[in-house]
Amino acid sequence: MKILFTGGGTAGHVTPNVALIEQFQKDGWDCVYVGSTTGIEKKIIARLNIPYNAIASGKLRRYFAWQNFIDPLFIFFGILQSLVVCLRERPKIVFSKGGFVAVPVVFAAWICRIPVICHESDVTPGLANKLCFPFARKICVNFEETKQYLPAGIVHPDRVTVTGTPVRKSLLEGNARRGKQFLGIEGSKPIVLIFGGSLGAKVINKQVRNVIASLTENFVIVHVTGSGNIDGSFDSTPHYIQKEFLADEFGDVLAAASLVIARAGANTIYELLVTRKPHILIPLSASASRGDQLDNARTFAEAGYSMMIEEDDLSDELFLSEVDKAFERRLEIEGKLADYGVRDSVTIISDLVKNVVEEK
Repeated sequence: MKILFTGGGTAGHVTPNVALIEQFQKDGWDCVYVGSTTGIEKKIIARLNIPYNAIASGKLRRYFAWQNFIDPLFIFFGILQSLVVCLRERPKIVFSKGGFVAVPVVFAAWICRIPVICHESDVTPGLANKLCFPFARKICVNFEETKQYLPAGIVHPDRVTVTGTPVRKSLLEGNARRGKQFLGIEGSKPIVLIFGGSLGAKVINKQVRNVIASLTENFVIVHVTGSGNIDGSFDSTPHYIQKEFLADEFGDVLAAASLVIARAGANTIYELLVTRKPHILIPLSASASRGDQLDNARTFAEAGYSMMIEEDDLSDELFLSEVDKAFERRLEIEGKLADYGVRDSVTIISDLVKNVVEEK
């Protein structure tokens, strides 16, 4: 049996696929992947030793840009490439995690009469998934709240399933001792893990470095900067560790952390909920995004699972104050997080995939 996975652009569109691929390989399925030529998904999937098919990928922007006149050509070419992949590989089903690379793949699968399952992570669906939903046999969502934002005609008990997000085995089995060994940390000083997603976050990077002297008085700061964003002028700063990216060791580093500061991508939030980690979310502002991270952060801050700082409100004083407050409240937050109902997303989705294949 063969399954084709797609999704890319950021790690959030890839890492849930990794968790599913591990399970389907264990069950004896053949797995193949379709991603972009230059996206982070190519690097992540390479470690799994499965066939990777690169296609052209455009981006459907909501604002005026000269690339909008060219990208439809890339999307059309991506559809042709995806058709070739589907006809060559002949998968029984396609699982799409979203991102713009998934659009031509889903459309090509529909043309080839291959059933598609889409997964939406955010509380409010993104444009790429909205384009894919009409061609999907089943739609998986992270949160019950997402149903109210789905396009008219999509929501149906037989079509939409609340599954949560598949979480990597390496994250669930994270070990604090291994994490501290990887980082070269000794002693009992609490660790604060800070990251801005797979591509980094310049605003967060700058804010952290503005107050690093104050932060390192009380904490060891592990700062995941994103590719090319390490600042060598801070190499000699005590208790400050910079990493461009964390791969399989991320679970161990997360386990070692007492507090996490992160963007508010849905997969990031879900992983923090699953691992019961106290955290502060700094969502992308509405001026820099469609507002999905703001929706995510507000939903979980209002529920008491997260603390939140809006990017437009950031200041040195506020940042330091919220870090101290979150650390003081960490046991209270952990207690709240313990009440969050975690789904076995890998099992739910893999069973759904198998049922769709059997019904085909």
